[in-house]
Amino acid sequence: MKAIKYLVMGVLLTGFSTTAMAQELEAKAAIDAIKNKSGNVTELVKVAQKKNKKNADALIAIARAFYEQGDTANARVNANLALEAGKQKFAPAYILLGDIEAVANEGGKAASYYNQAVYFDPKNPDGYYKYALVYRKISPSGAVQKLNDLKAQRPDVEVDALSGHIYYLSNEFDKAIKSYAKVPLNKMEKNDLIEYAMSNFFLQKHADGLKAVEEGLKKEPRNAGFNRLGMFFNTELKNYDKAIEYGDALFNRSDSAKFSYMDYTYLGNAYNGLKQADKAIEQYEKALNTEFDNKAKRAGVVKALSDAYVEKEDFDSAIKYYKEYMSAFDKPSANDLAGLAGMFLQKGATLKDAAAKKEAFMMADAAYADLENQYVDAQEYVNFMRARVNLQLDPEQKQGLAKPYYEKLIELIAPKAEKSKSDITRLTESYRYLISYYLVANDDKETAKSFATKLKEIDPENEIAKQVLEMK
Repeated sequence: MKAIKYLVMGVLLTGFSTTAMAQELEAKAAIDAIKNKSGNVTELVKVAQKKNKKNADALIAIARAFYEQGDTANARVNANLALEAGKQKFAPAYILLGDIEAVANEGGKAASYYNQAVYFDPKNPDGYYKYALVYRKISPSGAVQKLNDLKAQRPDVEVDALSGHIYYLSNEFDKAIKSYAKVPLNKMEKNDLIEYAMSNFFLQKHADGLKAVEEGLKKEPRNAGFNRLGMFFNTELKNYDKAIEYGDALFNRSDSAKFSYMDYTYLGNAYNGLKQADKAIEQYEKALNTEFDNKAKRAGVVKALSDAYVEKEDFDSAIKYYKEYMSAFDKPSANDLAGLAGMFLQKGATLKDAAAKKEAFMMADAAYADLENQYVDAQEYVNFMRARVNLQLDPEQKQGLAKPYYEKLIELIAPKAEKSKSDITRLTESYRYLISYYLVANDDKETAKSFATKLKEIDPENEIAKQVLEMK
C-alpha cells in the first residue's frame, strides 16, 4: 500500500513539473519576442496569457518586458492580468502600475498604486522607495514619513540616505544634512556624499562638507566634483594652500572635468588669500572668458579682479574694473559707491606727486558727493568722509575746506537726544577741527572756546577742551 502511495505521488509531481515548465517556456518565448521585437509577439503573448491565467509572476514578467520597451499600454494590460491572477493582492503588479503612472507624470496616481503595494507586502522596500520618490514632489516630509514606516517594518533596511536625497532634491538642505548625518560617511554611495557635501556648501557648513569630500576622494580620487568641492571648502575655510592643491587636482588630475567661472574664481580667491595677486588675476581673467547665465555673477568676478589689483596697489586698474563692476547694476548700492570713493582715497595715499595726489582726493570727494545725491540717508557718513578728504586737500586748514562738512555733521548729530559711540566720536572730531581752525588758522580764541565748551559737554575730561578754555 505504501509503495502504491509513493507511486501516485510521483506521477502527480511529474505532471505538475511538466505543466509548470511548459508555462515558463511559453512566458519566456513571449518575453524574448517582446524584447527582441521578433516573431508574432501578439500571438505569443496570447498563448502565454492563456497558459498562465493563474500565474501572476509570469504575467508580471510579460508586463515588465512591455514596460521596458516603452509600451505602457500593453504593460498596463498584463499588469492588470497579473493583479487578477493574484486576486488583487499581488504587490509587484501595483508597483508596475505605479511605474506606468510615474512615467506619465501622474505622481498622485503612482503614489496610490505604490501605497497598495506597501499594503499587500509591507516588508518589501520597493513600494516604500518608489512611493517616496514620486511623493516627494507633493510633500517631501510625507515621502520621508513613508520611509520611516518602512524602517518600522524593516529595521535592517537603510532609509536615511534616501531621505537625505529627497530633501536635497526639494532644496531643503538643512533637513538633507540631518538625514545624511545619520549615515556613516564610509557607508554612503558617491552621489550621497556629493549631495551631503553640496547641502553643507549651500548652508556654509564648510568643515562638515569637507569631511564628506575627503571620504568621497578615498573612493574616487580623480572625481572632478569632489576635487572641486574640496577647493571650494578649503578656500572658504581660509586653508588657501590646501585649496590650491585641490585646484591643481581639479584642473590637472580629474576625469571628464568641465570648468565654470566658479572654478577659476575660487582658485583666484585662494591665490588672493595668499597675497599672490598676479596668480589671482590670471584666474579671474580666465573666469571672465567663460559663459555666465546672468550679469550679476559676472559682475562678482569683475569685483574680485578689482580687489586683486588693489592688493597690488595698481589703483588705476582697480578703479577701472570697479567701475565696470558697478555698471552691471541699474543703481549701484550705497556700499558700492562708498567703495569707489575709498579706492580713490587709497590711491591718493600712495602717491607722492602733489598734483596727482590732489586729483585722487578730489575724485574721492566727488564720489562721496554722488553717494549723498543717490542715498540721502547716508548724509552723516558722507559729510564725515568728505570732511576727512578735504582735510587731506587742506592739511594746514588755511582754506577751511573741511569746515562746511564738519559743521554739517554737528548739525546732524548734536540735536540727537541719544547719541551712539560713533556719534560721540564724530562730534569730537568735528569740534576739535573747528577749535583748531578758529584758533590756529584764524586766531579767533572766542569762537574756538565756544567749540571747546561744546566738546567738554560730551567729553568732560578732554584735555584739548580744558586747555583752550583755560587760555587767557
